[in-house]
Amino acid sequence: MSEVKDILSKYKTIAMIGVSKDPTKPSTIVMKYMQKYGFKVIPVNPRAKGEKILGEEVFEKITDIKERVEIVDVFRPSKEAYDIAEDTVKIGAKVLWLQLGINDKNAKELVEKNNIKYVENKCTKMEYQKHFLKKRQAFPVLNS
Repeated sequence: MSEVKDILSKYKTIAMIGVSKDPTKPSTIVMKYMQKYGFKVIPVNPRAKGEKILGEEVFEKITDIKERVEIVDVFRPSKEAYDIAEDTVKIGAKVLWLQLGINDKNAKELVEKNNIKYVENKCTKMEYQKHFLKKRQAFPVLNS
């Protein structure tokens, strides 16, 4: 089994950093999709702290989340990845997942040194489709 498939079948609680209140943004589309397939997605966005996105309370940072987070899914620029990796280690998450176009070799070294899996430059939604639904398209029409 591929590591990505293993991650998505084992871990079901995702802290999604950079989720927007704008329903047309990729982060929000991915959040809604992952919720539809049984994942608990906790949105993290300092500018929307305390509000709700897709029915979930928004947190300022992952270290504020009280429940156990397994995957930290990042929709932020690569330059922010290392700080997020430090917080990922602090909360004891199992996976640091950097979305398409995001990578940081120092963040990778830090999390792997702490026995945390590292995924970069991949979309959780696209990977879920590929491994579990055998689909490859990027953004099919979402049914509300």
